[in-house]
Amino acid sequence: MTFDVPDLGHNAANTGEASQPEPEAIISVSHLAKRYGSLMAVIDISFDVHRGEIFGLLGPNGAGKTTTVECIEGLRVRSGGTIEILGVDPGVDPHLLRPRIGAQLQESSLPGRMRVWEALRLFSSLLPRGPSWRDVMRQWGLDDKANAAFSSLSGGQRQRLLVALALINDPEVVFLDEMTTGLDPAARRATWELIRRVRAGGTTVVLVTHFMDEAEVLCDRLAIIIDGAVAAVGTLTELVAGSARPTVVQFSLAGRNSLGSLRAIPHVSRVERSGTTVRVFGAPSIVPYVGKVLVDQGVAPLDMVVHRPRLEDIYFELVDGGEA
Repeated sequence: MTFDVPDLGHNAANTGEASQPEPEAIISVSHLAKRYGSLMAVIDISFDVHRGEIFGLLGPNGAGKTTTVECIEGLRVRSGGTIEILGVDPGVDPHLLRPRIGAQLQESSLPGRMRVWEALRLFSSLLPRGPSWRDVMRQWGLDDKANAAFSSLSGGQRQRLLVALALINDPEVVFLDEMTTGLDPAARRATWELIRRVRAGGTTVVLVTHFMDEAEVLCDRLAIIIDGAVAAVGTLTELVAGSARPTVVQFSLAGRNSLGSLRAIPHVSRVERSGTTVRVFGAPSIVPYVGKVLVDQGVAPLDMVVHRPRLEDIYFELVDGGEA
């Protein structure tokens, strides 16, 4: 199953608005495939990542997310398709790419006795184009842990260090793979703030995750990967617009007011009434029109609630037709 984003008639050609420049694609992946013997880990993956965004790769374990990222980074040789990142084919010239990217791998770790300052100094010496390791340590709030061994750090502190190491060369693109797995809720939220700070500093972020709340909160756009292929790609708004699940506007309406005006709203699929509770079903665009119809009728319900499809709904719709 794939999603088609409907044309709601709001493009520049029919609104008279000036067209917006196309965003710059800093990564382009086209029909990527990766085979391990008889196993096809990646079957057909295509997407672009725009400069300055947080782009998410979302999917279940074993879907092909990490293999895709490792092919983009030049750590694995692809079996088919094309990849371009920062104008470089990672399968041809990975040495040109590595000084310009950063990566926090899925299984990142350091020797247990290595101290925080030692790790930062070591990585800085290998990638000298970035800021000084002392500045990075200060920026990421690791000063008070400078002499702490890696094995003594909490989960959140380890992730903070690993992100700092991924950014030690001031990369143009950074890849963060399952970086909040195993963290408690407070550490996860602190890590989310780190990711936002990375993007605010001008670095494009590719975030690999299987947590839907994480993708929903952080990602400007995302690709949902299932069984080695892209099932859907776009902003959350675009994915919701392409979903078969309706947006529902619910409110209380006293008396026997006619519902005909609500049924006449464009993209309304149905209107239901149960006692004083009214539910209007349709595309996301119905929300402001429902409000206008009610105000025009002199009704302003204080209990109006909008139920939109969430990323979890869309995900399970793609996985198994909505049977979660």
